[in-house]
Amino acid sequence: METGTASGALSPQNRENALAALKSTTEPGRELDILIVGGGVVGVGSALDAVTRGLDVGIVEARDWASGTSSRSSKLIHGGLRYLEMLDFALVQEALKERGLLIQRIAPHLVRPVPFLYPLTKRFVERPYVGAGILLYDTMGLTSGNSRGVPMHKHLTRRGTLRAAPSLKDDAMVGSIRYYDAQVDDARYVVNMARTAAHYGAKAANRVAVVDFLREGERVVGARVKDQETGEEFNIRAKQVINATGVWTDETQAMVTDRGQMKVRASKGIHLVVPRDRFQSTVGLILRTEKSVLFVIPWGRHWIIGTTDTDWDLDKAHPAASSKDIDYILEHVNRVLKRPLTREDVEGVYAGLRPLLAGENDSTAKLSREHVVAHPVPGLVVVAGGKWTTYRVMAKDAVDEATRALDERVPASCTETVPLLGAEGYKAAWNKRVWLAETSGVHVARVEHLLQRYGTQAELVVALIKEKRELGEPLPGADDYLCAEVVFAVTHENARHVGDVLTRRTRISIESWDRGVSAAPVVADLMAPHLNWSEAQVDREVKHYLARVEAERLSQEQPDDVSADSARMGVEDIVPLS
Repeated sequence: METGTASGALSPQNRENALAALKSTTEPGRELDILIVGGGVVGVGSALDAVTRGLDVGIVEARDWASGTSSRSSKLIHGGLRYLEMLDFALVQEALKERGLLIQRIAPHLVRPVPFLYPLTKRFVERPYVGAGILLYDTMGLTSGNSRGVPMHKHLTRRGTLRAAPSLKDDAMVGSIRYYDAQVDDARYVVNMARTAAHYGAKAANRVAVVDFLREGERVVGARVKDQETGEEFNIRAKQVINATGVWTDETQAMVTDRGQMKVRASKGIHLVVPRDRFQSTVGLILRTEKSVLFVIPWGRHWIIGTTDTDWDLDKAHPAASSKDIDYILEHVNRVLKRPLTREDVEGVYAGLRPLLAGENDSTAKLSREHVVAHPVPGLVVVAGGKWTTYRVMAKDAVDEATRALDERVPASCTETVPLLGAEGYKAAWNKRVWLAETSGVHVARVEHLLQRYGTQAELVVALIKEKRELGEPLPGADDYLCAEVVFAVTHENARHVGDVLTRRTRISIESWDRGVSAAPVVADLMAPHLNWSEAQVDREVKHYLARVEAERLSQEQPDDVSADSARMGVEDIVPLS
C-alpha cells in the first residue's frame, strides 16, 4: 500500500499526488475500495477507519477540512449530561467511553479535561436530584470500559461556589456541583486526523466538490468531481461511496435517489467569544435556559459562551448570527454575572449548524442526537445525525456497512487503538518542554502553546523557526500565534487560502479584536511562496478576507436570520485566479 510521508504532511505536492491517484481510478483494476464524500469529523474519521483496515481509500471535501459544522461546535467532548434527563443512557454511555479514549489514548495533545459548575438554585430538593444525575454521569464514565480521564465531581456550598467563580451574583445560586468534561479545538482535531489518514495511505484532497455520482444501472460506482482550484472535472471510481456530508446530506443524496431518503434538519447554534478578564472564574459554567442549556467554557485567554438552538433553512455554507442571537446569549449569561457583559465585550462570534435527523417534533432541541447509517442504493452508504464526541463510532458503523458489500474479508475497526499524529509520546514531550525551549531558543511559553496544538509534532514547527528565526515572531494582532504556524499550515495541513489559516488552522478570526484583519497581509505573504501565488493573488486573498470579516460584522447587526443571511451572502467563497 502506498503511504504518506512519515510526518503525514498534507502539502501542496501531497494534494497533487492525491489528485493524480484519484484520477487513475478510472483505469482497469485501479478503483478505490471506498470513496468518502465530506471532510468533516465523520468523513475524515471514516477515512481513517477504512484506511487502517487495509482498504484503498479516497476522501474529497468541497471546501476545507472541517469548514462546516465540525469547526463551529461548542468545542466540548462530553457525554451529554442533559441526555440523562431524557433517559438516553446508551447515548451517554457511548459518549463517555469515547471521551475517555480521546483524552488518554487517541489525542491527549488536543483533548483535555475542563471543570464546570452546575449552579443549584433551589434549596434542599435540587441538590439530591442533580447530584444523583452527576453521580450517575461519573459512574457511567467509570463503567464505560476505559479509565474516565477526568476527576470525580464535588459538591460546593454557596461560599465554595463564589470562591471558584467570584464574578457570579451572590444570589444566583444556593450552591453548586463541580464536575468535569473535556474540550477540543475541533478544526485542529479534524485536520490532524486528515493528516493521520494520509499518513496511513488515504488519498485526501480538499477543495474538490462532488458534482454528480457515477452510476451503472442502479448501482453507484463513484463520483464526478470538480477541483475548485483549477475548475477541472474528472471521475473517481470506487466499489463503495460513503456520503458523510452532514447538513448537506439531503442535497448530496438527492443526486442519486429520492427513495428512502433520510431527512436532515439544520439547527443553528451561535457562540460568543469574550476575553477571559471580563469576569473571574476558575471553572466553566452550565446554565439552564427555557430552551436548552448555555455553556460558559474556558478557552485559553478567552471564554466561549453558547449556544442557541434554532431552525435554519437559509445558506448552509455560511450560517449567520443575528443581533437577536447575540442578545439572547448575553441576556441569559448576565442573569448570573455581577457585572453584565455588553456587546462591546464580545471579541468574536461564530455560528454553526447541527445536522439533526428530522422527526415529527417541531423543536430542534428535542430531536435525537442518535446517528443513522443507511444503504439507500447499491454502492452508496449514508451516515447522518450523531454528536461530534461520537464521531469515531459513526465512522466505524459507516465503514462496517460499506465493507459488507465488498467481496474480500475486511478486518474490524481498530481506530480505538490508533493515536493521531502528535499523540504518541506527548506526555514525555511535555515533560521535556524546558529542554526543547533551551535547545531551540524558543521561549518555554511558546513551546507549551505549540505542544498543546501539535503534540510531539511541535518539533517540526520549532525546526522551521531554527531554520528561519523570523518565523518565531508572533502574527500582528494575534500574539498567541507564530509565523511558523502559518508556514506549517500550508506545508503540512492543506491550508489553501488565508481564511483557512485565520479561521481553522488558528482561531485568530474569533480570538482577536480585529478578527484577523491586521494579520491577513502577513499570512498571505507567508503562504505565497509555498502556493506559487502572484502579487495579484496575494492582494486578492487579503481583500477577500477583509470583505468576509466586514460581511460577518454586518450580519451580526441585523435583527433576524433572513437579513443576517442576506448580509453575510454579500461575499462569495474565493475562487483562485485562473
